[in-house]
Amino acid sequence: MEEKNNIEEKIKEMITNINPYLNMDGGNMEFIKYEDNYLYIKLTGNCNNCLLRNEEIDNGLLEMFQEEIPEIKGIINIPL
Repeated sequence: MEEKNNIEEKIKEMITNINPYLNMDGGNMEFIKYEDNYLYIKLTGNCNNCLLRNEEIDNGLLEMFQEEIPEIKGIINIPL
């Protein structure tokens, strides 16, 4: 349980560091949960409407998170 809490704290810190870049384009990312080695997020603003959001999640965000937290198997965007 402690390991999961540590991973969640690291995820939240990374999201805090990533959001200013998303905010510049009118977007945002929210942490929903970390469960069974999957990160659940909600993209809002322009990120939610972006046609490339799935590619960005799979090719950009996933790689970024896995560099810091190799336990993450995937990222799931929860639609609005």
